[in-house]
Amino acid sequence: MAMRILWPNLPAQLVPVATEAVGSGFETEFHEKFDDVTDDQWANADAVVGGCPPQYIDKLRNCRIFVKYGVGYDDVDIERFGKLGIPVCNVPDYGTREVADHAIALMMTLAKSVAYHDQELRADLKGNWRPAHNPFGRRLSVCTYGVVGMGRIGTAAARRAKAFDMDVVFYDPYQPNGYQFAIGVRRADSLAELMGQCDFVSVHTPLTAETRGLIGAEAFAAAKKGMILINTARGPVVDVDALYDAMKDGTVLAAGLDVLPEEPANVQRRLIAAWQNNEDWIRHRLLLTPHSAFYTPESLRDNRAFAARTAARFLRDGRLENCVNRQFLVAKG
Repeated sequence: MAMRILWPNLPAQLVPVATEAVGSGFETEFHEKFDDVTDDQWANADAVVGGCPPQYIDKLRNCRIFVKYGVGYDDVDIERFGKLGIPVCNVPDYGTREVADHAIALMMTLAKSVAYHDQELRADLKGNWRPAHNPFGRRLSVCTYGVVGMGRIGTAAARRAKAFDMDVVFYDPYQPNGYQFAIGVRRADSLAELMGQCDFVSVHTPLTAETRGLIGAEAFAAAKKGMILINTARGPVVDVDALYDAMKDGTVLAAGLDVLPEEPANVQRRLIAAWQNNEDWIRHRLLLTPHSAFYTPESLRDNRAFAARTAARFLRDGRLENCVNRQFLVAKG
């Protein structure tokens, strides 16, 4: 009997992408909604790709692997899957270039006052024709670009910053000694050391118990005054209440956020309320994008195709890639 791969939430237009990536020898079951999946389909699936909300996990009887779309897996109970003997895998090799590009785009939009000039010209095209006025402007080649979390995306962002002749420094206690020499950047031994020297800080860490709120009051207290913060990683890594205070007192000149602690944005947060109300003190200083850094048509296809490939390789020949719950895995009885 052919092994079964279940996609419980795959848009119809991406079915051909997943089918091609899997290859022959599998029975594939596609659904656009979780509620359309029957109990028998959950129970008989050899692999589940894309998503498996908590209420469906106990329905899995035959599952040998779960592959989640995307890089982050902080919303998956990896320990629970592990105790069931089911490896959980992510897709870390999709969207790397897109997110790095987006981080640099946010930096450039602020550093060159792109959005500022566009908005001011729209308000008064003649009166605001002042090309010399740039409230955030700085020569990038004399600036230091800091990366918090030097994984795939952080490294890609660092390489892009180097192309602008920026001095690049990173903080990542999990990268081995000597990594800085491999890519020609500097290393900070602590977050405070990095924050104290950087004109721009770009966040690229996963969300863990260790990184939740990492960029908070203590980090801002150590920061170089007038820095610009970029976050395209996970919203809760940055304490937005502390960011509000740091922007209010001028420690942080501006910020570009693609991710927030609550999504959609929580308008009860002081920072979000000030932005939404276009308060004078924050006008032009905060850029928000809707968790869109990863998105291009190419990355969307890659996400689905790479997830499908990961599941198929494991079922076909036992090749386990990108497993994120090895520490919890127990052998199936």
